[in-house]
Amino acid sequence: MIYEIIINKNTTLKEALIKLDKNPKIQTLLIEGDDKIIATITDGDIRRGLIKGLQLDDSLDNFYYKDFSFLQEGENNFNKLKVFREKKLKVVPLLDVNKKFLRLYDFTEVKSILPIDAVIMAGGKGVRLQPLTNTCPKPLLKVGNKEIISYNLDRLYQYGIINQFITVNYLSDQIETFCNNYNSEINFSIIKEPIMLGTAGALSLINDFKNDTILLMNSDLLTNIDYEDMYKTFIDKDADMLVASIPYEINLPYAIFETDDIEVKSFKEKPNYTYYANAGIYLFKKDLLNYIPSNQVCNATDFMQSVINDNKKLVHYPIRSYWLDIGKHEDFEKAQKDIAHINWD
Repeated sequence: MIYEIIINKNTTLKEALIKLDKNPKIQTLLIEGDDKIIATITDGDIRRGLIKGLQLDDSLDNFYYKDFSFLQEGENNFNKLKVFREKKLKVVPLLDVNKKFLRLYDFTEVKSILPIDAVIMAGGKGVRLQPLTNTCPKPLLKVGNKEIISYNLDRLYQYGIINQFITVNYLSDQIETFCNNYNSEINFSIIKEPIMLGTAGALSLINDFKNDTILLMNSDLLTNIDYEDMYKTFIDKDADMLVASIPYEINLPYAIFETDDIEVKSFKEKPNYTYYANAGIYLFKKDLLNYIPSNQVCNATDFMQSVINDNKKLVHYPIRSYWLDIGKHEDFEKAQKDIAHINWD
């Protein structure tokens, strides 16, 4: 489908119009010449050319746009987003250093282009959800009409996170088959844990990260978190590691004394306290992988403690939107009720 938008520079204007008509959603073609992308042409380019007096039998190079916007492989393209949004671009191609076409970013489907590799932990047995998980791994249980893990795969893809590592152990073949047939636009890598390595230990099995920022998350989360805002916070705070958090409020119905031994120094009438709980989503610099022991059990809490012990900067990011950890049967039932009301836009 994507390659239908690539045409040769010698294509006739009529042929270009026919291809544009077959892509009404995108309305953009990429012009290829000398084995590289040299220009773009849109429905608007042709319309403006005809208004200026050009004819249908004029050469295509009289219509197409050579100073076009594109993304460069291997570069941090996140900072180009502002320009793309100001221009209201619908699609932008990703090109290699020789300007050969690699893929297309469709901004009617993709919200952002985050320079992040994602690791999704999907190896657990889901014991608390038995018997549902006796023959089906928890990530593949359905909430609404989709598997739990698919909400996370799609959400990451929406933010341009296409390098996704899936760590598996229990009933791993089912998850591997599912990912292999899921979305060809996502670069899946299946990481098989020889033993269960905890909620972070499988990071030691991955040595081919493409980006300098890594996102680690549990596969059994249901959330519409804004990953771009989370990433911007990570950058703005100059953090080494960021953990998403869930605000948890406690409202006490009594006056609470502040004491020194038995002497009351002051009191607060029915105070409200807000605490922040770990939401199971982490962003961190690739350099921190040195804290993960090789092929040993390591939990994300151990990972965070190592970061703190070494005086690295760990910050948290409160999730203000929807979040649910589907760990127990009551969580699973709540997810079934909530799913129709979650805003994924």
